[in-house]
Amino acid sequence: MQHTSSTICAIATAPGGAIGIVRISGPSAIALTETLFRPQQGAPLRERKSHSLTFGTLVALDGSLIDEVLVSLFRPPHSYTGEESVEISCHGSQYILQAVLRLLIDAGAVPAAPGEFTQRAFLNGRMDLSQAEAVADVIASTTASNHRIAMSQMRGDFSRELEQLRERLLHLTALLELELDFSDHEDLEFADRTELAHLAEDLEQMVARLVHSFATGNALKNGLPVAIVGSTNSGKSTLLNALLHDERAIVSDIHGTTRDVIEDTYNLGGTLFRFIDTAGLRTTTDTVEQMGIERSWQKLSEAQIVLFVVDSTQAETQLAALAPQILRDARGKTLIVLFNKSDLVAVDIEALTQKYLQEATSSLLPSDKVGISSDEVASTDLHTLAGSAHAAADIERLTTLLVEVAAARTADAGAVVVTNARHYAALTEALADLHRVRHGLATHLSGDFVAQDLRECLFHLAQITGGAITTDEVLGTIFRHFCVGK
Repeated sequence: MQHTSSTICAIATAPGGAIGIVRISGPSAIALTETLFRPQQGAPLRERKSHSLTFGTLVALDGSLIDEVLVSLFRPPHSYTGEESVEISCHGSQYILQAVLRLLIDAGAVPAAPGEFTQRAFLNGRMDLSQAEAVADVIASTTASNHRIAMSQMRGDFSRELEQLRERLLHLTALLELELDFSDHEDLEFADRTELAHLAEDLEQMVARLVHSFATGNALKNGLPVAIVGSTNSGKSTLLNALLHDERAIVSDIHGTTRDVIEDTYNLGGTLFRFIDTAGLRTTTDTVEQMGIERSWQKLSEAQIVLFVVDSTQAETQLAALAPQILRDARGKTLIVLFNKSDLVAVDIEALTQKYLQEATSSLLPSDKVGISSDEVASTDLHTLAGSAHAAADIERLTTLLVEVAAARTADAGAVVVTNARHYAALTEALADLHRVRHGLATHLSGDFVAQDLRECLFHLAQITGGAITTDEVLGTIFRHFCVGK
């Protein structure tokens, strides 16, 4: 069912290309196009099949030639908008494109508002709201990971996950509504609260996984944050410059050179990383440097990957001073300990790990296995590497590790990753609703209150896709699945 009556048009390609496209959508799209298009041969556009290409010319009202073009025809509902649609592919000259647009407007078309084609696709049921939002993410994607996630959402993977969740919530709601509305039915057997509690727990876990995936999804969309921390003159700024292939940070032998946070993004292996160089961690009386150190600890807590740079010539001293707090603040994150300047002095990574890192992490990190080899990439929470920020081979090893860590974090988040802040907010509200549902079932709360929390949960999920749960739908589920009456 179409929700619009006007026919809109717009230039659909960025300026400067060899080919430009003018898109028309609405009930008169074909008729308006025929006012200026002349096919080279064959039937007129109105007699041609959907998804056909027709070569011909564009002619102004005075008969002057505008351009030779290809016209793509899409009949409803099998078009992007679900409406009658035409795309005119012509040469990318702004003069030609503007001339075509002007002629279409003169013929009765309306200039499209920003996002109106996708809005019509949503209104006509061609996509839900989450898929419509993903269109913008696909266009804005700059890395392989961003593109993969956006395409997944635009193709409906997230929507299908929500639909499964919705169906199970509807089932649970129907069970409670059945109890409330048909309690006087003699032959009706109600599901016990234990079954309902198990179902609610499963639903809570599903929503919680989606909520927790936002941290990874948002990081991949805006840059996976990597905090580079360590003592002064351990080589943090040198490492940042090496990772970015640019002299981004000032490097000197003077302690406390870096006093503020320096951030920049870089694409490694199709994943966008946001590297954060921080002030050296030490005790100081300098007020400005102290402020920088406080920011360093803050950035460490906000990062998903902590790159702890240790000067190999002072490894024991720096590990003894900083490892306990860094390990504590790196809980739940990926911690990479880089023994820098290893070209100047040999370091026993295994011994240092055992003494300063392994015992402390055993109670903090999920895995007891520690990667202690500089040649191996261990898929664990703690990794250690030895090398030099000046050596290209060592930087390559580090970047390989970072890419693999990013891939592992994405895999841990599940097949569907939430990247949209609006979706995250709605899922968080839905999760709170499910917490109340489980609490209500555990405390034998009246079914009226539990059912209301379920309806709130369904409402918040519906905000993501733009749908809604109606009373008729709940009643339909009751009668269809539980066979109340005859």
